[in-house]
Amino acid sequence: MNTEILLSNLTNPTLLFFILGIVAVKIKSDLTIPESSAKFISLYLLFSIGFKGGQELAHSHFTSEIAYSLLFGLFIASAIPLYTFFILKRKLSIYDAGAIASSYGSVSAVTFVAAASFLEYSQIHYGGHMVAVMAFMESPAIIVGVMLMTLYDKQKENTIKLGNVVQHSLTNGSVLLILGSLFIGLIADSKQAEGIKPFTTDIFKGFLALFLLEMGMVTAKNLGAFKKYGWFVTLFPIVIPLVNGCVAAAASGLITHDIGNRFMFAILAASASYIAVPAAMRIAAPKADPGLYIPMALAITFPVNITIGMPIYLAIIKLVM
Repeated sequence: MNTEILLSNLTNPTLLFFILGIVAVKIKSDLTIPESSAKFISLYLLFSIGFKGGQELAHSHFTSEIAYSLLFGLFIASAIPLYTFFILKRKLSIYDAGAIASSYGSVSAVTFVAAASFLEYSQIHYGGHMVAVMAFMESPAIIVGVMLMTLYDKQKENTIKLGNVVQHSLTNGSVLLILGSLFIGLIADSKQAEGIKPFTTDIFKGFLALFLLEMGMVTAKNLGAFKKYGWFVTLFPIVIPLVNGCVAAAASGLITHDIGNRFMFAILAASASYIAVPAAMRIAAPKADPGLYIPMALAITFPVNITIGMPIYLAIIKLVM
């Protein structure tokens, strides 16, 4: 692995703000970001990445590679919860296993945004259709997780209405905003779109830094929430995402030879949802412990991906090409 890439990622200002957030909590600082401001920043990031992806798509022709990319993304989102569920249920309850498997099969839009920033810093381009791939990968993992919980729940105390869960996952605010922004960017007039480019592009990294500052504080507050579960739930969110990312980095060569697109496939496979899935699991699996599956995705997998994961995936892609 190229140590220069690792060093540049570790000294990236946005990542350093993430670390500052962790430090702020650990030293018991009174630093806070108002909840309303944090929500606005989240919405801005999703809007910006979706709109820019739509604009990219508008300037490219629909090809077989785009179609295969969408199918490959759906396959990843379905396969990961399928195999991880059977690993998890050996140590955890059916509901906890299903919720965690869904989290790791689904994707993290924030990790995707950080990956986009990493590629921009490395001067590597990726296709706008990868935004659509990310959006389509949100729901399949939730559906697979719910089906597995329903199938293996011996008590059958609660009948889960799959239709309600599917509807909730598709109408989830983050999914709706990024899909809507993608569609608007796709149909918007290019000259008119230039008028909001300063808002969607120029201030993007500043908002990302503020968001990661808040993510750092949230991470630090959740780090101790799942210590009672032992070593298994500490190793799983480190090992499984790295395995998923490395496999996707290598296997994506069957779909595309573009370095940026392959890198995004690796990030999507390695990331874990801590927004869409928890919202859906409130309906589908009220018995699952959110103090377990949310910190695993947010407090461990997210930092692992943005520190050591990204340079590893890029190095693998360059190695196998």
